[in-house]
Amino acid sequence: MELLDAIERSPNPEAQDALYRAAVAAGPAIVPQLEEALKDDRTAEFAAQALAFIGGAQAMQILWKLQSDTRDLSLRRFYYGALGEFEAPEATQTLLAAINRADEEPDRTVTEAAILALTVRSDPKLLPPLREAQAKVKDVVIRLDLENALEVIEARARYLASPEAKTASGSIEQAVRTYFMPALETAPTPASPAPRPPAARAATGRRPVRTVPAKPSVPTAPEKPAVSVQIQNLTLSPDKTRALARVVFADPSAMAYYDIVLQKRLGDWTVASVWLGSEVEKAPAKPAPKEPEVE
Repeated sequence: MELLDAIERSPNPEAQDALYRAAVAAGPAIVPQLEEALKDDRTAEFAAQALAFIGGAQAMQILWKLQSDTRDLSLRRFYYGALGEFEAPEATQTLLAAINRADEEPDRTVTEAAILALTVRSDPKLLPPLREAQAKVKDVVIRLDLENALEVIEARARYLASPEAKTASGSIEQAVRTYFMPALETAPTPASPAPRPPAARAATGRRPVRTVPAKPSVPTAPEKPAVSVQIQNLTLSPDKTRALARVVFADPSAMAYYDIVLQKRLGDWTVASVWLGSEVEKAPAKPAPKEPEVE
């Protein structure tokens, strides 16, 4: 337990990331040890996150109990975050109830976890209850999160109904790109940032400013895509039906790091849950030096 605590508190993010990947690679066999680690405040958050990554009936039963955890750790956010992969009406109602309690919730990350979990679904039936919640909630940041979630769910649902989506592969890479498709489809330019996925916007508490790029007067060389999605690391479960991907989402103004859990169903990979890590603002591009005038 002391070693686990030391690694979890390490200032080196790679050490913490390696610990989570080791848990996913171990799979359900490590669930009893993680349940024990939940009892210690020093390792409780790591254990809850690892259980959400691993998934399965035993892990979800343990996470379910965190709704009544009395410690000031807000561990229930890990249960809500992991609940997004379940399309049962009970799961949906639990997440919607958490969102509707936003103004009474002392920790905003709990509500944000529930919102992000529902964006995994891409189900148009979620739009009416989310709009009702947006009209009710007073927290400005949560209202913006809900507005963006509505846009993302609606845009991804349109994509999934398109011929392009129906012929797409069921690979891990395609599943990740499908999750970020609302941002990728905007085809932005550096002067016109793409809308961020909901959690990235929530992390900054701001909305990107849109501007209309000036039309170039002369042909220019093709530029690199303004928005990109890259899988940085990938760890598979022992039975190769679940995976943890570290994904970097970048637009002209920032880079956001995500941990995305994927589940293989009927031979195709689908996104099960999404967890936002750090977001790094990019330094503004320096203007090119002016050439000296020739007299």
